Amino acid sequence: MKIRYDIPCNIAQSLNIIGDRWTLLIIHEILNGNALFNEIKKALPGISSNLLSERLRYLEEEGLVQSELYSQHPPRYRYVLTQSGKDLEHVFNALIIWGSKHLKKCYKKLIDPATGDEVDIAYYSKKTGELVQNVDVISIESELQNIK
Repeated sequence: MKIRYDIPCNIAQSLNIIGDRWTLLIIHEILNGNALFNEIKKALPGISSNLLSERLRYLEEEGLVQSELYSQHPPRYRYVLTQSGKDLEHVFNALIIWGSKHLKKCYKKLIDPATGDEVDIAYYSKKTGELVQNVDVISIESELQNIK
């Protein structure tokens, strides 16, 4: 894949890895347990075999997916997410919540399995573990300047 965004921004640099068509959906299918090539392809009608192969190879190069040989003849692989790939689950959950609030036709919602109640996203301090009511996005460069 080519680098499309040469911007010093976490969002832009993340999109360089996961922003191509089908990429997030492929990761989502693996996260949902579809680990074999044909399972992923069947779950994503419209994706070509060549494109799926290309995306899986790229995700492996970027360290989000690992392939494991499960059959020698013919060679067949199962795909598993690395920790980096698994960490995208929060991104998917955020998209599900956004979609449940803003899409005319909602397909999924996030619930607490114990109560069946819908859930929302919350932020916690990495230092204290306490709930944070408001967050700011700051440039790391500005944070480094404040330390000096």
